[in-house]
Amino acid sequence: MSETEYVVLLDDFGNEIGTAPKASVHDTDTALHLAFSCHVVNAAGEVLVTRRALHKKTWPGVWTNSFCGHPGPAEPVVSAVHRRAEFEVGLPLRDLELALPLFRYRAVDASGIVEHEICPVYIARTDAEPQPNPDEVAEYRWVDPLELAASLEATPWAFSPWLVLQAQQLHLFDSSPAVRRAS
Repeated sequence: MSETEYVVLLDDFGNEIGTAPKASVHDTDTALHLAFSCHVVNAAGEVLVTRRALHKKTWPGVWTNSFCGHPGPAEPVVSAVHRRAEFEVGLPLRDLELALPLFRYRAVDASGIVEHEICPVYIARTDAEPQPNPDEVAEYRWVDPLELAASLEATPWAFSPWLVLQAQQLHLFDSSPAVRRAS
């Protein structure tokens, strides 16, 4: 990775309008930009959740989806997903599926930092055990998607806002076992 990581800036319609250093866009007036989220599932049907490293600029120490990130300028989103999987959680992915292509959110953390993203959401499979990067991940757990859904409903404040919102829309967290097996 280059020393300066760039994000793709977007207009309200999702059209690229430029780039900016990642470090300059996450503040109290964050510009709309392109990101992605990924939920990784193992052979047992468990989903990987990670706890963000304590020094992260946004939502430090909060439990969230498996990993997320930002595609660089001219980088295909799928390539960025694989790149960040390796960098953040040390995982090879297979069966990458675009589950929520138009997911979009804006959220403000306790310090006033804003996340404002168009964030396609992927589901992937792996047969490997995570090797988390301590600069990104404080800890991780494999959990049953239905148990996670119950926790998200009972204590949404304990999780990243994007995980809470994504789980409301993803079939991965539906109560029907048939739906879970098909997703």
